[in-house]
Amino acid sequence: IYKRRKQKRLKNKDFSILSSNCSGTFIYYDLDLPYLSPTINMSIEMNDFVRLIENLEWYMGQKLIRIEEEAEEYPVGTLGDVKIHFIHYRTFEEAAWKWEERKKRINRDNLFIIGTDKDGCTYETIRRFEQLPYKNKVIFTHIRYPEFSSAYYIKGFEKEEELGIITYFKKQILKRRYLDDFDYVRFLNGQNVYEK
Repeated sequence: IYKRRKQKRLKNKDFSILSSNCSGTFIYYDLDLPYLSPTINMSIEMNDFVRLIENLEWYMGQKLIRIEEEAEEYPVGTLGDVKIHFIHYRTFEEAAWKWEERKKRINRDNLFIIGTDKDGCTYETIRRFEQLPYKNKVIFTHIRYPEFSSAYYIKGFEKEEELGIITYFKKQILKRRYLDDFDYVRFLNGQNVYEK
């Protein structure tokens, strides 16, 4: 019922979410929409992600190259100097095939950029994220950054050094994830997420 309500509220249905981790994947899944993005079921460290978005067309033209990471139990690849961790794929071949297939679906006229205050994210990273030339962008943070209009504070991680995993469920009666604190339907509809 909770997901169906979100689906009914959504007006904008032909968009591409480029996200630094699985947040975008969960949003597409909740809204029962096709993945119009290659950044599905993977993660990119925030400094690499900002660099990718700063030069999106160039990186989207690069061939995905496999690299061996002894410590990782999942495939890892690079696009130029950007490392991508395909955390929910069994093989690099599967990950590369999905990346190329979904890359072709990107709606460049309706892009939404989602970052997260973790994986090497610093104040300077957030500042660079803020300067990205995209209207629809948000970076989830573990503390408030009122000086950045794209920063959205997620409660519950203030004592940590970075944001936790926001796709996890909170310990409360209502079954809600930390991600659900953010009204992503309003965001995707082009409305102000800070207004209730």
